[in-house]
Amino acid sequence: MNPAPGSTSAHPAAGTRPSARITATRRLLAGPAPGILLCLVVGALCMLISHYLSSVSALLISIVLGALWRNLAPVPHVLDAGVGLSAKKLLRMGIVLLGFQLSLGSILALGPGVLLVVLASVTITFLLTAWIGKLMGLDLEQRLLIAIGLSICGAAAVAGAEGTIKAKEHQVATAVGLVVFFGTLMIPAMPALGLLLGLDDRGIGMLVGASTHEVAQVVAGAGSVSAAALAVAVTVKLARVLLLAPVVAGVGLYLRRQHSVHGDKNPPLVPLFILGFLATMLLRTTLDLPGALLDSASMVQTLLLSASMFALGLGVNLRSIFTTGIKALLLGLIATLIIIIMAASGTVLFPPT
Repeated sequence: MNPAPGSTSAHPAAGTRPSARITATRRLLAGPAPGILLCLVVGALCMLISHYLSSVSALLISIVLGALWRNLAPVPHVLDAGVGLSAKKLLRMGIVLLGFQLSLGSILALGPGVLLVVLASVTITFLLTAWIGKLMGLDLEQRLLIAIGLSICGAAAVAGAEGTIKAKEHQVATAVGLVVFFGTLMIPAMPALGLLLGLDDRGIGMLVGASTHEVAQVVAGAGSVSAAALAVAVTVKLARVLLLAPVVAGVGLYLRRQHSVHGDKNPPLVPLFILGFLATMLLRTTLDLPGALLDSASMVQTLLLSASMFALGLGVNLRSIFTTGIKALLLGLIATLIIIIMAASGTVLFPPT
């Protein structure tokens, strides 16, 4: 008996549903979704851990976990696309929201002496690092990434400047690795140096904020001293973060004029997310925003930055840095010593009031 009209197409269609689902699943797994989901989950877990270990930042936990995984066990290739996207897109979204934590009023309240120390520390460290890196024969992209990362705000600055500099993936990973390595050493070292210099808690906070590479490392270092030290350290550090926009713009302008970057297109003068960061900072400064909005923005910002720090940590190959990046490692040490000297001398001369 022949099948009824219309029934012949029903069975093949039903038979193709499982294969269509399998194909859709494979496409999903081949895309960025697994890597992004993993980064967000780890970021959330690190926030939870940080809640119970109040002296340790979620961002620091995230980047250390990522670096440990990368250097102790293989990372599945199925995560590559999502991890790469998280290291860039999620981080830039987090930096935009970071602007809500900055008020020009609180930064100006530090006083002209402290602001002069911040400006001098960032400017001199950046310029000397870039110049010394040139003398050492490092690529322009590598020395600029190291100079920006170790003078301003660590891994976030490296990732923020990456698009403007058109750096290669291994150059970004090297700069981030140096931030993690030297910045982690600074967590106990800077408070200890402050005690040796005879500084009070607020002075130690200024020293930590003006020298330590990563915001998370600043929180960890100053938080181990006192609440007063932490408040000053974070404000000073955020003043350094504020300099990310003009430094990236200056680097972009320099590269446009020199035409020294790879590729045919000119690098962007100011990346869009930097403009977003400035916009949210101005909103915080000029408007009386509800506390609930600021708290929510802070939570989402921490999640995005924690997820992106984990992704950046997964790109840090410490063995490669120590074996093939000796010049970069030495430049990272020199840059760290420069900013410590600038911050320490500035704090002694212009202590916070």
